[in-house]
Amino acid sequence: MSVQARMQNPAQLIPGVTQPVLALLKATREGGVPESTLELVHLRASQINGCSYCVDAGVRSARKGGESDDRLFAVAAWREAPYFTDAERAALALAESATRLADSPDPVPDAVWDEAARHYDERGLAALTLMIGVTNLFNRFNVTTRQPAGASW
Repeated sequence: MSVQARMQNPAQLIPGVTQPVLALLKATREGGVPESTLELVHLRASQINGCSYCVDAGVRSARKGGESDDRLFAVAAWREAPYFTDAERAALALAESATRLADSPDPVPDAVWDEAARHYDERGLAALTLMIGVTNLFNRFNVTTRQPAGASW
């Protein structure tokens, strides 16, 4: 089945939206979190939300950054896969919790936050939280409007 977009990407239709959103995304890279970790977080949140556009773009971006296929293939099963550091696991757990807010009365439990805080300072936590939030923003308008994988943004 070929997916057809319902409309052009909403961020492209409203003047002044694209640049600030992309600036926010760029700012996440200033928090001291490794680029590879941010890519993994983006990919995991996008997988959870079923955003084929962002999964595709995230894999392509991570590969450009030197990410291995073994790690990319295992992101959805990161808990069982041997390819991730403790810091990356903490970031992925935070991404899952912060993406699945409606799934639990305590969506980001202290244990998840505290483990992330063991590996990242406040600036790093801010970068991770912003990356998760921006990814969820992209996922929501791409899924809602059925932006297909591989489409240009």
